Amino acid sequence: MTDPASVTPAAVLTFWFGESTDEAACIDAHRGRWFGGGDAVNDAIRARFAGAVQAALDGGLIAWRDTPEGNLAYVLLLDQFTRNLHGGSPAYFAGDDKALAAALAGLDRGDAAQLDRPRVAFLLMPLMHAEDRGLQTRCVVAFEALAASAEGPLKAHLDNFTQYARGHRDIVKRFGRFPHRNALLGRETTPEEAEFLTQPGSSYF
Repeated sequence: MTDPASVTPAAVLTFWFGESTDEAACIDAHRGRWFGGGDAVNDAIRARFAGAVQAALDGGLIAWRDTPEGNLAYVLLLDQFTRNLHGGSPAYFAGDDKALAAALAGLDRGDAAQLDRPRVAFLLMPLMHAEDRGLQTRCVVAFEALAASAEGPLKAHLDNFTQYARGHRDIVKRFGRFPHRNALLGRETTPEEAEFLTQPGSSYF
């Protein structure tokens, strides 16, 4: 496992987004890694970034939050890489509170204006993962604005992100939480939730 002291925000961002300045090409090249990378991506994250993830979970790397790029890298460690490292266990969600706090702080200070649109999408992800109706609404509004700012292939990509944001919002609006998390977190599932979980599209985390 790599020493967390040797990991930089730039290394995290380059791993996740590559180096292209073409926003649509970035999403084309990396969406498989982001949303379906499987064991290969999980193992790469474990080898390179597990130490940094744990450091952030333990309350470290706070200085990363001082810049828009560093704050986004911090969010990725806690909102995305935790999910790559801990699928199938409650630790999947262990970084969510810290990631959300950092994302909201970044959004409130205007970080989105300093980042390209694929990066802004991931700054918004902790809001999409939040079991909070107000934050879900804020997330959808932000993704709609992000998509409206784009055109062509990039707009199509961002419209897809927005569709998922709306799906997450609708579930939390209905139940106040994501019922698919219940079993993993030891929560009791209501009869209405149990019926919902038999339907396609019910398993957003």
